[in-house]
Amino acid sequence: MPKRKNFPENMPAYSELINPTITALQNLGGSGNIDEIYNEVLALLNLPVNIIEIQHSEKSSQSEIQYRLAWARTYLKIYGIIDNSSRGVWVILPQHKDIKKVDIIDCINKVKSISKNKIDDTIILNNINNDNEGFELPEEIKPWKIKLLEILINMNPFSFERLTQHLLREIGFSEVKVTKKSGDGGIDGFGRFKINGIVSFKVAFQCKRYKGVVPTGDIRDFRGSLTTDVEKAIFITTGAFSTPAKEEAFAQGKVQIDLIDGEEFVNKLAEFGVGVKEVKNYAIDEAYFSQIDNKGD
Repeated sequence: MPKRKNFPENMPAYSELINPTITALQNLGGSGNIDEIYNEVLALLNLPVNIIEIQHSEKSSQSEIQYRLAWARTYLKIYGIIDNSSRGVWVILPQHKDIKKVDIIDCINKVKSISKNKIDDTIILNNINNDNEGFELPEEIKPWKIKLLEILINMNPFSFERLTQHLLREIGFSEVKVTKKSGDGGIDGFGRFKINGIVSFKVAFQCKRYKGVVPTGDIRDFRGSLTTDVEKAIFITTGAFSTPAKEEAFAQGKVQIDLIDGEEFVNKLAEFGVGVKEVKNYAIDEAYFSQIDNKGD
């Protein structure tokens, strides 16, 4: 097994995030998307910035907390407390609508007994305080996502801009243009987005390949490059955004900048089929066939 990464002692284990996830969903009215749950858990636990901004790995756009929260949600889903929709919204199941917490030990033991041997033996998880070998990986950390993110990071900058251009068109943007490589003042392209076929906005975007966290200064520089005719702005990255960067992007009294991190960018590529195709497979229940065969003796 690969050597496990050393994390600070106050980094919560995935098991310590199970009940805060339930509390977060209850505070959100019983349902929430991944970002809403993440932000609510951070508020509940009051974690220091140095913990929040630790990346899971160089090949991941996720923080370690986001990674562990993915496992916490997976445990709760298999345990039968929550479920998620195809659009990434997690909800407390109706029969548990008033639940406050679960017995962590019982949850872990039951999940592992249910899920034993449901994962490819070639996949070895490298997650401190976790012993999650034996069942399906959370969607956010599937191997194909890690591989795709690695491909994106290694693209040359102009190719990544053209890929972003293609994706924005698939999403519904029109008049999408990538600016020239030099003298663009921090803006990588422009486009128009129309809402309900009536109201449209001129949108400026910047797309940068990062392995780690986007610093606050990059958000400020992008905002400083925006001209008065730009009505909306999007910063797209293969990395993640630091907490101060997010605060800067959404600061009141300033031009608001929407953020798309590596996780969301990869999800959009998959959703709109840009360079990604869904491959369906079948698992063979060998015990079933063996049972039938024995009955024939």
